[in-house]
Amino acid sequence: MSATESETYWEDRYRDREAAWGTRPNAVLVDVLGGLDLTPGDSLDLGAGHGGDAFWLASLGWRVTAVDVSATALARVAEGAAERGLAVATEQHDLTRTLPDVAVDLLTATYFQTPLEIDRDAMLRRAVGLVRPGGTLVVIDHGNAPPGSRLAHAHHHFPSVAETWASLALDDGWDLVRIDAPVRRATAPDGELADLTDNVIVAQRQP
Repeated sequence: MSATESETYWEDRYRDREAAWGTRPNAVLVDVLGGLDLTPGDSLDLGAGHGGDAFWLASLGWRVTAVDVSATALARVAEGAAERGLAVATEQHDLTRTLPDVAVDLLTATYFQTPLEIDRDAMLRRAVGLVRPGGTLVVIDHGNAPPGSRLAHAHHHFPSVAETWASLALDDGWDLVRIDAPVRRATAPDGELADLTDNVIVAQRQP
């Protein structure tokens, strides 16, 4: 099967990145999960990149499957997990086509955004079907363009947190735990400062 547009784009991007980039957890995810009383189990990290969130979750006792479309990114995740003595499984998927064959207690999609024209909403709706009864969904998005981001130059639409929640179209078997859009000060690689909105959604599937 030939490479998809997403695979080509992200593979080129990660090949150009230093391997150490993105190996720390996203601070917003750390804050969000710190406010939840969750027992570690099986987790799935969508768009894992270089594994910062996956490494952190594994260090807490989660059995993590890290998914990305880039083979280069996933090879670095596997290497980083081995160096840290962490159990992180990796699976390469273009989520417009395939999903992992797993059932999980925690599904995270942290800044799972792209300048490409793909149906992200449909991907997330399919992915939530992997969450077990009693499991938790965490979606964290950029509510506006991060300073220096390619998204700022791609005419990218940044939905509001309410729009993202509506697009998930979760049924009555889900409870909304948190929905808000905190603002923080962010710094670009060139030192530019900007106010950055993080759209945060936490939902739990009923047992």
